[in-house]
Parts: sequence; C-alpha cells; structure tokens
Amino acid sequence: MTINEYQKLAMTTLNPELSPKDVLINGVMGLCGESGEAIDLVKKHLAQGHELNKEQLAKELGDIAWYLAETATAIGYPLEEILQMNIDKLKKRYPDGFAVERSVNR
Repeated sequence: MTINEYQKLAMTTLNPELSPKDVLINGVMGLCGESGEAIDLVKKHLAQGHELNKEQLAKELGDIAWYLAETATAIGYPLEEILQMNIDKLKKRYPDGFAVERSVNR
C-alpha cells in the first residue's frame, strides 16, 4: 500500500458529519493526544522501569498516522506530497546528512 492509498482508506472512517473546520481541529488535536500517549509509554519505560511495550507503541504510531492523514486531508494535501516536502527541506538543511553545526546554525 502506498501512503496515499493509506490516506484514502483511513479517511473512509472519518466522521462525515464534521465540517471542514472541525476535521482540521480534530486532526491537530488528535495528533497531540496520540503523541502524548506515545510519549507516556516511553516515559514509563525510561523513568518508571516499565518494559517498553513496542506493540502498544506501534499501535499509537498508527493512530498518529491516522490523524496525520486527517489533517493532511483537511488542508487538501496528499500525504505523499507532505512527506516529499519534508524530505526536500531536510536535504536542503542537511545535504550531506545530519551535522551538529548545521543544526545549531540554521
């Protein structure tokens, strides 16, 4: 499956009663919420001695992907274009791969 196919399939579960504004709000809020759930798993592993639950973390990453697809849909972008824009930005910022100096002096 391609990333755009994922976006299309994922959006079949989008609430059709939401207005475009509400889709955007729900998407961004969902990204924040699911990211919080992911960091909570890592926090428990690093600070509280829990075993890292990789399967649960993978499920949270899937939820993050869903909300990313929703937010991209809300602004009219296919995910593939967003990911390509990000790669282009990273190539410009770090043409030879990551370098501390380029990170500090952007």
